[in-house]
Formats: sequence, C-alpha cells, structure tokens
Amino acid sequence: MTHTIREVSLDEIMKINGKIPEFEEEPRLKFETKLANKNHLLIAAYIEQQPAGYLIAYDKFGDGSIYCWMAGVIPSFRKQGILSQLMDYQDQWAQSKGYNKIKIKTRNNRRSMLSFLVKNDFYFTEVNAGDTIEENRISLEKKL
Repeated sequence: MTHTIREVSLDEIMKINGKIPEFEEEPRLKFETKLANKNHLLIAAYIEQQPAGYLIAYDKFGDGSIYCWMAGVIPSFRKQGILSQLMDYQDQWAQSKGYNKIKIKTRNNRRSMLSFLVKNDFYFTEVNAGDTIEENRISLEKKL
C-alpha cells in the first residue's frame, strides 16, 4: 500500500476531521481563528489515495516551539503507522523552520495517544484537572 503525507488545505482537513469519532464536529471558524496570523502546518495522510488522517500544528506560544493542536487517524486506517508518519513530517517541518520543541496536549482517557507520545520521546510537563480524572488534560513536549 502506498502511504503519502502532504500539505493540504483547511477544506481537506475538515473533511477528514468529520470521519474521526473521538473529535467533536468543530466549526470551520474555530480552525480559522486558531491559525489566523500564525505560522502553521496542515498535513494529511493518504493510503492508496484515500484520506487516512491529518495533523495541524501552529506557533501558539512564540517560544521556539510548535504546538501540535490536532492529530487523528480514521479508525479503519489505525495501526498502520499513519500517526508516526504525520509526526515525523511535523518534526522535519518544524526543524526546517527553526523550532526546537513540539508541544501537545491530550486527555487522560486517550490512552493509545498517551502511550504513543511516551514511546516517541515526549515528556509530561503538566496535568490540568478536568471534570473527571479521565478528562484530565495532559501537556507533553519533545525536544527536536
């Protein structure tokens, strides 16, 4: 199977986002507002020309880090290395733009994402309490 990662439009991201059940249907305006006037990266993964996942990163903090805001893989394409490929692309892009860290947040109930991040050299930096322990938000970062 041919895997491809490429930079895409927000329209393409929105189509893929609607196929990831863990994500709430977000209005396009929320995406546009987050990315407005910020250096950002929009990439999508494809398997045999079919959209498989996406990643959005942007310069949120202005501290030499890039913030991986959204990343997800459509359930039927999981366990095929798609997230790793998206993250690798992000790392290379960030380094080429002079960034020295990747920052990301996830929730305690997203166990497979937490496991992936720990296995891929991310370190816990902060935990913010949610309504339940499962909803706690966990901040992580990785040096490039």
